[in-house]
Amino acid sequence: MQDWWSYSLSDFLLFSPRTYYRMIERHNEALWPAQLLTVALGLGILGALRSPSAQKGRIIAGILATLWLWVAWAFLLQRYATINWAIKYVVPLFVLEALLLVWWGVVRGKLTFAVGPGASGRLGVALLAVGLLLYPALAAISGRPWNQAEVFGIAPDPTVVSTAGVLLLANSRFRWGLLPVPLLWCAITGATVWAMSAQS
Repeated sequence: MQDWWSYSLSDFLLFSPRTYYRMIERHNEALWPAQLLTVALGLGILGALRSPSAQKGRIIAGILATLWLWVAWAFLLQRYATINWAIKYVVPLFVLEALLLVWWGVVRGKLTFAVGPGASGRLGVALLAVGLLLYPALAAISGRPWNQAEVFGIAPDPTVVSTAGVLLLANSRFRWGLLPVPLLWCAITGATVWAMSAQS
């Protein structure tokens, strides 16, 4: 019998890279042209950061909460769970993140967002730009067709990365309570991408 340490991360992957990207392709085709709306919302968030206010903080938190719920249902439950049974255990975390954004950001108005001069501000804007602009381009960069692009508000990875960037711009201690779920998802998806690259 093989020892457990002889296994690699790719041995635990429940699907092939081809299956994963085909799933994204079908998801994009089913939702088109919703991608235009979600990217416009992301650019709207970016624009709102130029003149921060409590009201804009509520709007940004509301947009992010809505997109987290949408991605949890439309992508994770309806698509991803069909090839990865374990993903259903992550869905409640996405719902929790959305509820926290609604409670702290929309209802209580505890989140305002602004681009600060420090490293946190630069990193926040960079992550937001990565989620909005770089993630969709990764499909073409890696030789995949555009209809397999991962888009903000449609797929989890760019949505989570952009959200982490926005949270780094929050002028509130409550951001630290909102960052664990995005960081956990980054760890999960990082391990998944690593395993898929080992298979290809």
